Amino acid sequence: MREEQLRQLSTAVGHKLKDRGAWVTCAESCTGGWVAKALTDIAGSSAYFDRGFVTYSNAAKHDLLGVKESTLAEYGAVSENVVQEMALGALRAANADFAISISGVAGPDGGSTEKPVGTVWFAFATRNGQISATKQLFSGDRDEVRSQAAVFALQTLLDDFL
Repeated sequence: MREEQLRQLSTAVGHKLKDRGAWVTCAESCTGGWVAKALTDIAGSSAYFDRGFVTYSNAAKHDLLGVKESTLAEYGAVSENVVQEMALGALRAANADFAISISGVAGPDGGSTEKPVGTVWFAFATRNGQISATKQLFSGDRDEVRSQAAVFALQTLLDDFL
């Protein structure tokens, strides 16, 4: 069911981007490229998606997206500050109009009292300088957390930015 939801969202996002002549990029950690896959599953996606970034480690977030090591050290990878820097770095690196970034704890391990399994931070940045971040707490196993995160990212992009 979620696969069909992702396909429908990706199609809708693609139509809006294509109509605007706009480009989107993704900087993904816990989703491992799931949003980029969903977008590129749609025929013709090369008209609005050029590249994405899977930055699973802190080093990758720093090296590919320019996330400051001090931000990672102070706030941790699963934080508002880090996803905002990820989104801005992806926007610059891809020369895109819109960027989605995602970092979370998909589980089954890695959670804490402050950031339990299912905690996922998202940021959305636009070429015109708009940036927003939001945190969600998803339930379920690792795949369910990751797929819910991909759906949330695309739905938010569609509803709030396109």
